[in-house]
Amino acid sequence: MFYSDKLTNIFPNDCQIIGKEKYLNTAVLVPILNINNTEYLLFEKRSANVRQPGEVSFPGGHIDLKLDIDSRSAAVRETAEELGIKTDKIKVIGKLGTLVTPLSVLVETFVGYLNINNIDELKIDSKEVDRIFIIPLNYFVKNDPEEYNTRIELHPYRLDENGNKHELLPVKELGLPSKYSNSYTKGKHRVLVYRTSEEIIWGITAEIIFDLSKKLRS
Repeated sequence: MFYSDKLTNIFPNDCQIIGKEKYLNTAVLVPILNINNTEYLLFEKRSANVRQPGEVSFPGGHIDLKLDIDSRSAAVRETAEELGIKTDKIKVIGKLGTLVTPLSVLVETFVGYLNINNIDELKIDSKEVDRIFIIPLNYFVKNDPEEYNTRIELHPYRLDENGNKHELLPVKELGLPSKYSNSYTKGKHRVLVYRTSEEIIWGITAEIIFDLSKKLRS
């Protein structure tokens, strides 16, 4: 059997992520507000009831194949739910990109304007959001974040509570190089941090801000 005909039709026009299904697929919106001729980014501080409680993020969440047509609609839906805003007041202006994290999470990132005059118009979902705040977009364009690193290690086994080793990757059985039987370092992972008057903004959220800021400078 020859696949030449099929091969010519499997390549998409845009860049695709291979193995996307093995990741946790999420979508976020970077919300911009125009208040008194100043553009602000809106942030959420996550409630104690959700994953990564107390951290600063943009509105967003898991892409639900039952509710969402695509990642963009997921970002809009999650924003509407978390901020208590109607979807017709959310104007998505484009996709910033896809962030791939070392913990197997994909973050499809969109940028959009919220058609409101003040954050007091929002009725946040207190089950997911502790509070919201805004910071001028220009602050991030003019100020680079601090940069740190964490170390990433790969483990072909796990240890249970009694210290017993359980093999995850059968290196010997598969005839793989013996060095992969032990833990090994994959490398460093960059961690960006913005110190602001409101909160420390770091991690995924800081990476998204930094990418947006670089694009706005160019």
